[in-house]
Amino acid sequence: MTLKIEKNDSGIVIHLGDKFDFSGVDEFKSAYENNTSDKYTIDFRETNYMDSSGLGMLLNMKRSTENAPIDLINCKSQIKKILVVSRFDEQFQIS
Repeated sequence: MTLKIEKNDSGIVIHLGDKFDFSGVDEFKSAYENNTSDKYTIDFRETNYMDSSGLGMLLNMKRSTENAPIDLINCKSQIKKILVVSRFDEQFQIS
């Protein structure tokens, strides 16, 4: 997985690649640990596949960032469905 990290006035935006799975666990973890912020946005615009390890990475991020707000944006319908079924809409803002 290749991530793109963008810093702007509203916080850190992490742009995910095509797949959000275990193959990118270290890269994803480094993205938020090396770029601390009061707010994070995860951009799923390019993401076509996410498995349970992607869900786990989001939960680990939530704990690690001391519950800073994390928005999940540009989720395609199949990704959004996984997030809602897993009740991630209760912990994250999803669009």
